[in-house]
Amino acid sequence: MTVLVFAPNWLGDAVMALPAVADLRRFAGSGTLVVAARPGIADLFAMAPGIDRVLAIPAARRSGRLAALGASIETAKQASADVAVLLPNSFHAALAARRAGIAERWGYRRQWRGWLLTRAVARPRGRLHQVDAYRHLVAALGLDNGPREPRLEAPPGAIEAAGTLLSAAGWAPGTPLLGLAPGAAYGGAKRWPPERFAETAAGLARSLGTAPVLVGREADRPAARAVAAELDRIGGPGGAVRAIDLVGRTSLRQLAGVMARCTAFVSNDSGAMHLAAALGVPVAAVFGPTDERATAPLGARVRVLTARAWCRPCMLRECPIDHRCMTRIPARDVIGAVEEVV
Repeated sequence: MTVLVFAPNWLGDAVMALPAVADLRRFAGSGTLVVAARPGIADLFAMAPGIDRVLAIPAARRSGRLAALGASIETAKQASADVAVLLPNSFHAALAARRAGIAERWGYRRQWRGWLLTRAVARPRGRLHQVDAYRHLVAALGLDNGPREPRLEAPPGAIEAAGTLLSAAGWAPGTPLLGLAPGAAYGGAKRWPPERFAETAAGLARSLGTAPVLVGREADRPAARAVAAELDRIGGPGGAVRAIDLVGRTSLRQLAGVMARCTAFVSNDSGAMHLAAALGVPVAAVFGPTDERATAPLGARVRVLTARAWCRPCMLRECPIDHRCMTRIPARDVIGAVEEVV
């Protein structure tokens, strides 16, 4: 038996789907487990244990939906699957699985796609953590759930390559690293102020001897530059604490290698946050407009920080008032959370 899993489209969601994918690995038994994922997150599943093959499928964008659908169908056909399990709720994935001729197509009855599925599961009502939403789908299909927490291991080659990349960027081997992810794809409201990231980095440099390393996508460069500038301002001439800047310079595999070398990781609600937690890195996660009850990283070495604000979680991309849900979280609280979990 060959099982094809259509993966979620975003890094954080993909990490939160790993426990359900592990459940499907056990269901496939001695058969083959294939994951179809967007190119940007395909490497995540290449690092996950138990997956036999990873296929890259294009994103379905407005200007080229038909072309993307055709490419997805052809990609799905390559799996020669007996069963397709659709973790995203998209109509596109369900149609691609059907057009690819996959006999069994299982997923949530969402986005008007129930007629495309051979086993359509009703999504449970009420608030549910995203990890549990994926696991519920598996359980509703009659399959056993295993451990709840996402788990990954960075490949040894990625860790070695990360050391080379870090050294070239100014890291002194042997110096403990503090990962910082000041960006956020959803919008500016999710970003903790850059001066707080800088205060945290400076404080942990004093207490733990860590050197800060900035990570993220190319789009996160303005946020990273603001943090680096604040660090320079705090440090004065010569810069007592200088940031190692790897923003926009790592593949997903390289990012995992860098994270595996970190003593701790401080992040907004982001895909990088989930990746670090899955790798077992101690994480301090700052949540503002988004709901930590639905998307907090899981693990004993994770601390989630929030502030009291009547308006949160608002789920807005930009704050229309004073950003109190983030500005009310002081650097000292994040420093204390990192020191505790480390």
